[in-house]
Amino acid sequence: MRIIGFVSLFAIFVIAMILAACGADTGIDMEALLSRPKEFVGSDNCKMCHLEHYDSWRMTQHSRMTEDAQKNRDVIIADFDEQHIRKELAKLGDALKVPADKIYVPAIEEILYTNGSQWKQNYIVKKNGILYVAPVQYNVDTHTWVGYNEDKWDEEPWLLKCGGCHATGVDLEKGTFVEAGVSCEACHGKGSHHAALPKTAVFEKRLTIINPAKLTMGVAVQVCGSCHNRGIATKVKDAAWPVGYAPGRSLEIYYRSTSFAAGDVKNVYANEFSKGHHQQYIDWSQSIHAQEGVTCTSCHYVHQLGMPPTRSQTRSSGSQQCFECHVLLNKAGAHAIHSFANCIGCHMPRIAKSAESGDIHSHVFKVLIPKDTIDNPVIPNSCTPCHKHKNDVLADLQEAAFPE
Repeated sequence: MRIIGFVSLFAIFVIAMILAACGADTGIDMEALLSRPKEFVGSDNCKMCHLEHYDSWRMTQHSRMTEDAQKNRDVIIADFDEQHIRKELAKLGDALKVPADKIYVPAIEEILYTNGSQWKQNYIVKKNGILYVAPVQYNVDTHTWVGYNEDKWDEEPWLLKCGGCHATGVDLEKGTFVEAGVSCEACHGKGSHHAALPKTAVFEKRLTIINPAKLTMGVAVQVCGSCHNRGIATKVKDAAWPVGYAPGRSLEIYYRSTSFAAGDVKNVYANEFSKGHHQQYIDWSQSIHAQEGVTCTSCHYVHQLGMPPTRSQTRSSGSQQCFECHVLLNKAGAHAIHSFANCIGCHMPRIAKSAESGDIHSHVFKVLIPKDTIDNPVIPNSCTPCHKHKNDVLADLQEAAFPE
């Protein structure tokens, strides 16, 4: 009986402590705190309560989109030998807009930040107090050097043209940013209110931060679309990212996507499929996935525990991702020929470019048949990335896989 009585008293004590913890925190004037403007606080503040999410985010490319080369020289993945770089550039000949021997090649000490490391890497330097992307680029897969806006590199400030999607908390007026890379607040919004409120203010705390997983599909996908996009800002002249946009808002108010119809022949094919990188939102918007409510996070995760299974942070590798939703039933036509079930090879052809032509998959999720290329040779198709031998005739491929 004594044991039962002790257990009962202990249980009452625990319940009392929980109820006390759930009470209002009288040490903070929440009304005054919430009346202040929200500010960026940086991911180091977020990790104090969300360490597991922070650790998993650190494993992603988002966290490494822009890195401080002054603090850590190892973020520079290429050997900065000026003589070798100029030799590589000279091989490009007339493809360069500036002669190879005239292109500015920064000394490694001049590099303040790096952009990217998976497909390519750019280098951010400062000129007259303004950050610019240096006019040389290292392509990772081919280990080669190419020019990057070599004729106008010092006419396009990095913060104005790129910074809002490569760093977090960019202030164009001050020429500053809060944190290098795509950090927590890039997707969850400014965190000063959330960080300042006590844990006991459960409901108030939840209302001070954006959780894209709890937004409606159409709003949540625009968080991804704010950067995996190409176009022009509507609120700030010449800005190439949606200045003023914040997670949870409507992206179209702040940004207008590019298109072939609007005259962009450099980054978009005549059928409105993307040629360029960071344009997945443009592709997805015209896909059947968009119509059916399949969004970016249906296939890709933003942060999860453990090593990413793929470099694209998909939930499964290769076509196994497709089989999560699609069951192959029809084995006629192209499906009968391609028994290895490589969905991605045909439905997500490599027709876009990040560093080298064809290193990025299309995200329209539509097979491009050879007839598309026959009708317009500028438009690529899904077959020739594999069937690229001299004896492969487009008309024969069309007849074999897609007979009318």
